[in-house]
Amino acid sequence: MGTYEEQGVARQWFDVADAAALLLDAQGRVTGWTRDAQRLLKYSAAEVVGGKAGNLLAPEDALRVPDLGRRCRRDGGWSGLLTAARRGGEQVRVMVRVTSAQEAPGPSRWLVLLSEMADAPGWAMSRPVLEQMVSGSPVGIAIVDTDLRYVWSNAALEQFGGGPARTRLGRRLADVQPGLNSRSIEAQMRHVLETGEPVVGYEHVGLVRSAPHRETAHMMSFTRLEDEHGHPMGVYYTVVDVSERHRARQRLDLLDRAGEHIGRSLDIMQTAQELSDVVVPTFADFVSVDLLEPVLAGAELSAGPPVDPTDVPLRRAGQQSVHENAPEATFAVGDVASYVAGSPPIRVLTTGLPWREARLDPLAKDWATGISGGRAATFLELGLHSVMIVPIRARGVILGVTTFFRHRRQDAFDEDDLTLAEDLVSRAAVCVDNARRYTRERDAALVLQRSLLPHRLPEQDAVEVAACYRPADELTGLGGDWYDLITLSGGRVALVVGEVPGHGIDAAAAMGRLRTAVRTLAALDLPPEEVLAHLDDLVARSAREEGVESGTEEDAIAQSVGSGCLYVVYDPVDGQCTMAAAGHPAPAVVLPDGEVSFVDLPQGAPLGVGGPPFEAVELALAPGSTLALHTDGLLARGEDDWSVDTDRDRLRRALERPTDTLDVQCRAVVDALVPARPYDDVALLMARTRVLGTEQVADWDLPADPAAVADARKTAARMLAEWGLDELAFTTELVVSELVTNAIRYAAGPIRVRLIRERALVCEVFDGGATAPHLRHPRTTDEGGRGLLLVSQFTQRWGTRFVPEGKIIWAEQPLTDPSLQPDE
Repeated sequence: MGTYEEQGVARQWFDVADAAALLLDAQGRVTGWTRDAQRLLKYSAAEVVGGKAGNLLAPEDALRVPDLGRRCRRDGGWSGLLTAARRGGEQVRVMVRVTSAQEAPGPSRWLVLLSEMADAPGWAMSRPVLEQMVSGSPVGIAIVDTDLRYVWSNAALEQFGGGPARTRLGRRLADVQPGLNSRSIEAQMRHVLETGEPVVGYEHVGLVRSAPHRETAHMMSFTRLEDEHGHPMGVYYTVVDVSERHRARQRLDLLDRAGEHIGRSLDIMQTAQELSDVVVPTFADFVSVDLLEPVLAGAELSAGPPVDPTDVPLRRAGQQSVHENAPEATFAVGDVASYVAGSPPIRVLTTGLPWREARLDPLAKDWATGISGGRAATFLELGLHSVMIVPIRARGVILGVTTFFRHRRQDAFDEDDLTLAEDLVSRAAVCVDNARRYTRERDAALVLQRSLLPHRLPEQDAVEVAACYRPADELTGLGGDWYDLITLSGGRVALVVGEVPGHGIDAAAAMGRLRTAVRTLAALDLPPEEVLAHLDDLVARSAREEGVESGTEEDAIAQSVGSGCLYVVYDPVDGQCTMAAAGHPAPAVVLPDGEVSFVDLPQGAPLGVGGPPFEAVELALAPGSTLALHTDGLLARGEDDWSVDTDRDRLRRALERPTDTLDVQCRAVVDALVPARPYDDVALLMARTRVLGTEQVADWDLPADPAAVADARKTAARMLAEWGLDELAFTTELVVSELVTNAIRYAAGPIRVRLIRERALVCEVFDGGATAPHLRHPRTTDEGGRGLLLVSQFTQRWGTRFVPEGKIIWAEQPLTDPSLQPDE
């Protein structure tokens, strides 16, 4: 008996009421014909009775009649599909059932039932055939009633445990499989009972009685069963074990997650922790990552396992647990991980081979030494039952070991798990090794940069200064922006901000070259425009000599081409400021009342690319004014629709905000304008101007007459007495005497003497000559030529600087006694 549905809900049952019947004798002749048979095949009884049954079939099926007759006699009947021939030649597909109608001891007779199959989907099977199908199916099948209690199940369902079918009758799923989340499964059944909508492909994971220590995945489908009136009778469901497919998908998901989350930074400890975080809790319940100490320092290791692990200690770099605070851990992150000699972690480290123990001896002691409290914990106390240890190997070098434990999950690690663990660790190992190499290179680069940037800005009285540097390359911490403050003669200072294209160690090296060149040129006391001109020539000439074209990245010389530089000289005696720029933004000026303006400074071409001569601008700054020198990165936003006016408005608003100190203001400006991840390197140098008081400066004119030398000495001595610097009177009179004598003897024009009391005592002599004096080393028989030699011996430093009207020879004497320092 079978059930089929058409577009409506009509049912077609193959029984006597639905079938057309006819009788055959032992020779297969028609002996009885019914009205239903006449209606089906269109023949009258007179036309078929006495004729062969094969005449009623299509030619190809008529040939099967002898064989079918033998099968009927042997088996007592037959059922199947045949093609009948209606009167007029039309063929129709019919379901045929042949059963014996013999009345012993009479002759053999056969009852044939015909049912047209035009509206049926297939062969309507008998109940025994259907029972064979569902009972022998490899798919687990069960039927529950409307109370969700078992009324029938096949043998295949027993593979999941829970006993034979007879023990399930009348019981619910929770009684049969207590390890499963029966609530979620029964919720699907109730949904099907209530709505009649089948649920197909519902996946469920849990512990079944046939595998109580390992999660099993099942694919389930649910269909409502109805009686002939359409009322629900129960639920018919099927179960297929898809555990292997589920685990394969889990492995792929875990590897994908590892690829996404491991190695997101170049920090060794963070990378180790990322490996631990990825595998807990989906794969293991507790994971620890121990790295060789030289790895954490970025040191280079030899290929192969370490010869003596006791000489190369391990350190816990990362760990994760399903429990808060990782109670299974015997070491904290950052601690030295000391293991017993010959223990599995040491063996894995020395052999480079992974190790797995499906079931740990619960009474065995943990492998660690120096357990907190001096007590060696057992695996039972730690709650661990299964373990794998995998070496962390990258590029032929062993970097450490990763240990995987299970305790909450009852299933032990198997060979597939070990293979997956090796894949995970190998991926993480490359990231750890990249981080190690980066650490080594970064440490070397930072040492280089620390040697190139000023450790601290020199103390001086011309300006109060603060600086802030922030690289765009957060991985290396290196960039090509730089700043400097250089003390010049006469109490003046040079403020410098520069920018080298690019980032990283090449840019840092190029920056160091430029900074050294600027400091060398600054020592010549050249005007800002001349400093930049010499610097431009140096960069262009070096690039040509090395055969490096502008825009390439072959070495530090090439990095210097296209650099920008702003060079500012401030004189605290008169508050004058002179500046020039080479491909660099002009500085901002914050006046004492808080008003912010920008210097109208001509923009020269970047260094090394050629262009018109550099132009300088001179301006007077009131005491307490603040110069803000910055690189392009301070205002960079990574946008295409930027404008100079918009950028300056942003900087103006940041500079107008009041702060307690210049250091705080410098950091606040950078924080306000620069994002957490800068688009470009940033350097900001802020200098608040000071002006020396009239009591710190004394100057007077002298005639070009040898007799004026004595007057110059007396005037200098009188000024030192007023300043309380009598201890320096002798050397100062000597210096003044020699410098004035040189000016009278070798120069022309007016002579002017100036004394400046700052952190040093500065003596300056101005004359109208254009020739710089030279230090001589006279012989003992020479009668002269010892003036500058004496000056160099009695002073801290001396030199010459040229001004438009002539030159200035100057000399400095240190004020080493604190009592000689000027009042702040």
